[in-house]
Amino acid sequence: MSQFFYMHEENPQARLISQAVNVIKSGGVIVYPTDSGYALGCLIGDKDAMSKIARIRQIDNDHNFSLMCRDQSELANYARVDNQAYRLLKQNTPGPYTFIFKASKEVPKRLQNPKKKTIGIRVPDNVIALALLEALGEPLMSTSLILPGQEFTESDPEHIRDILEHQVDLIIHGGYLGEKPTTVVDLSDDTIEVIREGAGDVTPFL
Repeated sequence: MSQFFYMHEENPQARLISQAVNVIKSGGVIVYPTDSGYALGCLIGDKDAMSKIARIRQIDNDHNFSLMCRDQSELANYARVDNQAYRLLKQNTPGPYTFIFKASKEVPKRLQNPKKKTIGIRVPDNVIALALLEALGEPLMSTSLILPGQEFTESDPEHIRDILEHQVDLIIHGGYLGEKPTTVVDLSDDTIEVIREGAGDVTPFL
């Protein structure tokens, strides 16, 4: 049975943030709010937790997980970012975007796209998510909570509880959110490519 925390959307309780970080550090999988619906998250280096997320989503291990970062400087530790890309990041983060970059040496190989050696990275515009990342002190390995057979990100934490309370370690109720997943933008090559149009405006990348 998972724990279920009601967190204040604008001023998350420090005690609950600390408890959530302890769950993550002890190998747990959490459901937490972002600016594009709810997401599943775990420690970067935790293979078992990563496998649990893959089972919940019914995806294979080649699926592109993302690293959820607290700011641009942390993002730059895990991605190779050139000047043009950095300007775009500065203008569009935090926000509902996932950016694809060539991965740095800090990214475990199993998290990289096996052919392109890329990684998805994002900085969420959500107070609870940013508080979690700040307290954790490192990125969360993350993927949108899109249940098997569904097209949209889960937005209702009570519904998530009904379905997943025996499959995850913690569900954070951070309000009822939008259902659109992130807009995915590939900045790994010289040309900018919008891979998926979602919650983020694509105009800056056209």
